[in-house]
Amino acid sequence: MRPHTVYRDGFYRDASWDFAVRCLLGRASRGGSEPGEVLATVARVEEGDHSGWFSAWSDLGNHLAAVGDAATARGHRPGAARAFLRSANYLATALESVDHLPDTDALLPTFRRHRLVWEAFVATGRWSVDEVEIPYEGTPMPGWHFHPEDSRPPAPTLVVVNGSDGTLSGLWCEIADAALERGYGVLLFDGPGQQSMLFEHGIPFRPDWEAVLTPVMEHLLARDDVDPERIALYGISQGGYWATRALAFEHHFAAAVLDGGVVDVAASWRKEIPAPLLRLYDRGEHAKFERAMELGMRTPRGRRTRAVWDFRTRPYGTSGFAETLDAVSRYQVRDVAGRVSTPVLIADPDREQFFPGQSEELSGMVEGSTFVPFTEAEGASFHCQPLARELTAQRTLDWLDERLSPRRAPARPPAGAPGQPPPAPPPRSGR
Repeated sequence: MRPHTVYRDGFYRDASWDFAVRCLLGRASRGGSEPGEVLATVARVEEGDHSGWFSAWSDLGNHLAAVGDAATARGHRPGAARAFLRSANYLATALESVDHLPDTDALLPTFRRHRLVWEAFVATGRWSVDEVEIPYEGTPMPGWHFHPEDSRPPAPTLVVVNGSDGTLSGLWCEIADAALERGYGVLLFDGPGQQSMLFEHGIPFRPDWEAVLTPVMEHLLARDDVDPERIALYGISQGGYWATRALAFEHHFAAAVLDGGVVDVAASWRKEIPAPLLRLYDRGEHAKFERAMELGMRTPRGRRTRAVWDFRTRPYGTSGFAETLDAVSRYQVRDVAGRVSTPVLIADPDREQFFPGQSEELSGMVEGSTFVPFTEAEGASFHCQPLARELTAQRTLDWLDERLSPRRAPARPPAGAPGQPPPAPPPRSGR
């Protein structure tokens, strides 16, 4: 590889490692990483050394957590917050690699360490925040409602919906901090199958995400610091599915951003399964499919695939290969996307590796949607544009601003001016 082609050719041959490095580097503009720390760590880890990869990011995250603790003790809160945020993102990278280790005993301790550091960041950061519990069946969903500075309530509010395996510290860098700067309140939360709801409570995903976002909306509408006419939704990665599904039934949102669009989650699973095996599954020969998949997972390449499969399967709460595909196949919006009436922006990056073509397909299903390409030429290729998060925030938040900003009433004519009709009331914003 020539050094100047690394953006195009990748930091590693392992696609998941390459994507992780891109995500970390892309968070630098919001303080979520230090490029030198990331590149120095990458330089120490050889391709295929999964234990070394886990240890490198875990060690760096723990080191920065200690830096943050020391800075907090000396009263240096801004420096502490920056160290904690970087620590949280590095520990998240370690967490995502646990399934490649000989055993998964480190999963829960690594998550808990990551979450403690995230909470330390929240406690030392610049933004005012309320920790909230959003009613959800028998287990409340934990949330963090951040408030913009110098803003008189009620404020426009952005609900950020995570993907299948993202973390709160990642969401912070990807959109939350930028939205707060523009005067939005921001709600981050763990939904079913996500982070603490999965790791601490064992609650899996569900396809009918309106059952998740309707309680979120009810929670926000009960608050006097939220403008009920200016609540927007931002779904990132597989959150593009969650948001689309919910918008087909929950119509209170004034606008929504899908970063990017997801029509059929199962398509990203099916394309990784050899065609002969997939035919067994499609014919309903599930016993043969199970045996063939199990044998394939015992090869050296198959063992690497098994680690990815286990990581992606965990949030669905399934066990067998066929059972998992049955479950994932329920996560599609072709039968409901036409019901979406909320103004929607759909992002579509070049070289989308997980859901190729689905943003454009979804845009054709949602009447009046705004389709926004992101190109490799502007450094915005790959899933969720990991190295172009500032560009993404600028485009998506500009679009939201134009739909949620209060509109001024027409100027009142001078008293006694002849022939002037009374000014019309301003239209409702955001709809």
